[in-house]
Amino acid sequence: MTAVASLVLTTAVTSAQAAGSTLQAAASERGRYFGTAIAGFRLSDSAYTTIANREFNMITAENEMKIDATEPNRNQFSYAAGDQIVNWARSNGKQVRGHTLAWHSQQPGWMQNLSGSALRSAMLNHVTQVATHYRGQIHSWDVVNEAFQDGSSGARRDSNLQRTGNDWIEAAFRAARAADPNAKLCYNDYNTDDWTHAKTQAVYNLVRDFKARGVPIDCVGFQSHFNSQSPVPSNYQTTLSSFAALGVDVQITELDIEGSGTAQADSYRRVVQACLAVSRCTGISVWGVRDSDSWRASGTPLLFDGSGNKKLAYTSVLDTLNGSSAGTCSVTVTRAEEWSDRFNVTFAVSGSNSWRVSIGLQGAQSLQNSWNATISGTSGTLTATPNGAGNNFGITVFKNGTTTTPTASCSVP
Repeated sequence: MTAVASLVLTTAVTSAQAAGSTLQAAASERGRYFGTAIAGFRLSDSAYTTIANREFNMITAENEMKIDATEPNRNQFSYAAGDQIVNWARSNGKQVRGHTLAWHSQQPGWMQNLSGSALRSAMLNHVTQVATHYRGQIHSWDVVNEAFQDGSSGARRDSNLQRTGNDWIEAAFRAARAADPNAKLCYNDYNTDDWTHAKTQAVYNLVRDFKARGVPIDCVGFQSHFNSQSPVPSNYQTTLSSFAALGVDVQITELDIEGSGTAQADSYRRVVQACLAVSRCTGISVWGVRDSDSWRASGTPLLFDGSGNKKLAYTSVLDTLNGSSAGTCSVTVTRAEEWSDRFNVTFAVSGSNSWRVSIGLQGAQSLQNSWNATISGTSGTLTATPNGAGNNFGITVFKNGTTTTPTASCSVP
């Protein structure tokens, strides 16, 4: 190997000022909302409410509108905690997602002890009473939550509600429509992001059946909880568009992505891009404000760190919402190890996690190898795009008689 001095070239592509400087503003420019889940006991935290008020325009109560909170004793309804969330949201000019009317989990003890027709009657009464109380104040209701089991069967979850009869989901939706004719009625679930999964197909078939028979359903919620073991699937956009084609809106309802740095930022970017590509994807909600507020706090899955600072993932989401008019992208080119017939070149991208780098090979130079990016082409002009490995990548170039260092430029797609 011949020792050479590093040659550093920097090019920057700077585009227009972002259309929206906050998540809610940028999303609104694209005809969508950007929301978060709020916990009532955190509303006394001014740092928390400052971020929530500035960045989000759709609010979901984290726990305060679930069954155990709203009907702790049979036929004794308690709305104070839910009202606190709704009043805060509406007084700050925000809309509210209702979560959730019928669910096998977080049932109060009295409901857990019921079965059969008594449970069916109690469930429908709960749906009717709660939806009536909030009538006119709710953008979308998660009418039924998590009714299908995981795994390869595509079967319904074996819950006390399911055991009241297979039509319980339909009955809940009909009761919700009667109680609040103007709220959008959603089915909400997790692990339904991959189009090939049996659970996804089972929910799809339910929605298709409901639409065919005139059962009132307006939207499907995708919780979208991701981590390294369950990453954003490559067919995520296909899932959203396939459901939308049934004539329902799709909403990303509880988004959080465990991780950090560029990998996390890229995953958030992919989710937002998928939503923007589907016209009936009407909005995105993250499940919490800061990492420290998350139910998965140890996985640092949100857009703000525990101190309320914007993370790289935040910048990625904002840039993506603002589209091609947003972001600054620059690339640093460094010539590295060299041999008699070839040499390495490394590239460091800054300013955006959604980038495209054009690399100009010189003369008859050709590509031998690459790492940490997806490279198209073998000679002339190469194109590099992120592959999830971060913003630093490299190539090995055969000289083929030309020793000049390749050039590079960066753009934000």
